[in-house]
Amino acid sequence: MASKTPNNCSVVLESKPAAVAGVCEQLLSKLKSCNFSRKDIFAVHLALEEAFINAVRHGNKMDPSKQIKIDYSISNDKIEISVADEGSGFKPNSVPDPRCGENIYKTDGRGLFLINSYMDVVDFNKAGNCIHMVRFVQKSKSADKTKRNG
Repeated sequence: MASKTPNNCSVVLESKPAAVAGVCEQLLSKLKSCNFSRKDIFAVHLALEEAFINAVRHGNKMDPSKQIKIDYSISNDKIEISVADEGSGFKPNSVPDPRCGENIYKTDGRGLFLINSYMDVVDFNKAGNCIHMVRFVQKSKSADKTKRNG
């Protein structure tokens, strides 16, 4: 039986793409033990990896001397994740839709789209260098997704 106490964790990682692997493994294992569905686990895994890669590439500009902080909290009904980089941030609304026009043929620019597609709440801090994501375990079919982009 899953615990009713939230499972919280905070880690600081090197700004290298491979650095997220251990955190992903740990977090996904905790989700499995809390009886999250395969669909929920897939969604969280994809969103975390995309957010981390965006932080490394776009936020910290591939600078391995910078760090990325990941905070997460798992409860019976949801998981919340924040990923913060040391970059100057960005305006989420300025990211072009990868499904439109010339963007269809670009090989990048889909991470934020995927995060928004798989998470129920996606929000950014004012600076644009920290993303906060929530995935609810049991949501009603009529529930609207909440998207707030700074």
